[in-house]
Amino acid sequence: MVETKEVKAYGTEAAESPLGQLTIKRRITTPHDVEIDILFCGVCHSDLHTARNEWHNTIYPCVPGHEIVGKVVRVGDHVSKFKVGDVVGVGCMVDSCRECEYCKEGLEQYCEPGMTGTYSSPDKHLENTPTFGGYSESVVVDENYVLRIPDNLDLAATAPLLCAGITTYSPLHHWNVGPGKKVGVVGIGGLGHMAIKIAKAMGAHVVAFTTSESKFAEAKRLGADEVVLSKDEQQMAAYHNKLHFVLDAVSAEHDINAYIALLRVDGSLALVGAPEQPLPVAAFSLIPKRRSFSGSMIGGIAETQDMLDFCGKHNITADIEMINIDQINEAYDRLLKGDVKYRFVIDMNSLKSK
Repeated sequence: MVETKEVKAYGTEAAESPLGQLTIKRRITTPHDVEIDILFCGVCHSDLHTARNEWHNTIYPCVPGHEIVGKVVRVGDHVSKFKVGDVVGVGCMVDSCRECEYCKEGLEQYCEPGMTGTYSSPDKHLENTPTFGGYSESVVVDENYVLRIPDNLDLAATAPLLCAGITTYSPLHHWNVGPGKKVGVVGIGGLGHMAIKIAKAMGAHVVAFTTSESKFAEAKRLGADEVVLSKDEQQMAAYHNKLHFVLDAVSAEHDINAYIALLRVDGSLALVGAPEQPLPVAAFSLIPKRRSFSGSMIGGIAETQDMLDFCGKHNITADIEMINIDQINEAYDRLLKGDVKYRFVIDMNSLKSK
């Protein structure tokens, strides 16, 4: 039987309840585990969806948070990758089957039996208990699902890279974005602002698409070469058949065909936003130009480390607003209104001092 200890956390017991302080159990480190004292945790829209059971798969009690940066305070006897004092990260998953073809290919996020999410997944170690995320004092994770944080990056602003960073890096990397490629980024929010920074650092010509003229200067500041008002049909028409790749980071309902039309022959659009309702795709948006429409979900552990190293090399972090843990319910309300530039990050010392 695995030994446990109690730690402070912030979470909820029900979909309609606000988040508040909880006491949860964490396992004592087993031979391959790393115990991490959490310094910062980013706030992802998935946290809100899960806390409020909007995807209808939440296990309660729920402690969200999968953009975790912290310091190693204890390692198991067989740990070889990390030592006490290392600054590390944990993203959206803390385990997978390790045996299926996708795990063996380093695509643990597509694990056939299903990856173990950082929160609200069945915990392999503690019976009848869900995994608990980063809105907590500490977390214990198998060393194979822990990431090394580059020394030069601001730790608080690095936290969102563990989800928003890899969610945008993975499709840009998979579809070979780089010099000579014209890349569209749709939506300038938590995901979109990372996509602009990363695509630009990869050497692409970046075109940002927004419904708001007020975001033009922001998009340019983030690194976009051009900015297009997507509500203006004339501006959109100027980019028809011009782009090699489009990353769509919009989670609201929108006309996906308008963006597929921007792709040149053999161009691809990858959706990383998660609209609640299906998006109708017209057959003749795809057929005449041999275009592709696809999706992408986070990245494997090795690719996530590659992303962090890439961001370290190019000095890329998220634009953040720091909050204390007792501001999380207000932050969720603001997130729904799009009132953040561009990612909330919780200073977890605010929980430890409670």
